[in-house]
Amino acid sequence: MPIFDPTDLSSRILTGSHYGYSGTRIGRLGASEYTLVAIAADVSGSVHAFKAEIEACIQETVRACRQAPRADNLMLRLVEFDDSLNELHGFKPLIECKPADYAGLLNVGGCTALYDAAHNAVASVSDYGRDLVDNGLSANAIVFVITDGGDNASTLTPQSVREAVDEAITDESIESVITVLVGVNVRSPQLAQALMDVSAAVGFDHYLELDRADATTLARLADFLSRSIAAQSQVLGSGGASQVLSF
Repeated sequence: MPIFDPTDLSSRILTGSHYGYSGTRIGRLGASEYTLVAIAADVSGSVHAFKAEIEACIQETVRACRQAPRADNLMLRLVEFDDSLNELHGFKPLIECKPADYAGLLNVGGCTALYDAAHNAVASVSDYGRDLVDNGLSANAIVFVITDGGDNASTLTPQSVREAVDEAITDESIESVITVLVGVNVRSPQLAQALMDVSAAVGFDHYLELDRADATTLARLADFLSRSIAAQSQVLGSGGASQVLSF
């Protein structure tokens, strides 16, 4: 398994959750503005059949973003979740993230703490973004929560996630934040409706539903992720948010 060097990362506590996060020490950042990208990937037991495809999706997203015109202004944080959360790495400059580092990285097993993961992803961009702004930098953010099922293991509630989303939106530190729930391998109408209901209940901007989790579909997802990240980065400094792109 790849090992991400934590030397330049500092651990931080999030109010209202026993899960925190880490981020690059502000003093070693070289740009004056950043788009914060948080990806939370479901690794519950049902993901086992397409674990490699999810990893390839993350690898391709990183590869494409490293080639984007504003690659120097992107920071990425990656979390995996089953019945608990595991931060694979905290907010670090995208140019320090190598696609090969994400091969074989995910650890599959357990249930689905979807609300805990969504809350942590949203609250982390809000909290770290505020720290950037307090230190004279500018920031906006985009959050992706990728899951193949509904919640069955969280300690937090949809309302807790909603409050984190509302705080991220109303906080005057971050220019804008976009939140996207991605349902993968969604085959049943019941699951589709449940995930749509989750997205609406927690106040996410967009729900993207994929009925497969094969290599082709997740390659398209990687393209969607990288294009959305680039679009959000391009509006940084305008005071607005990019439009959620079509899949």
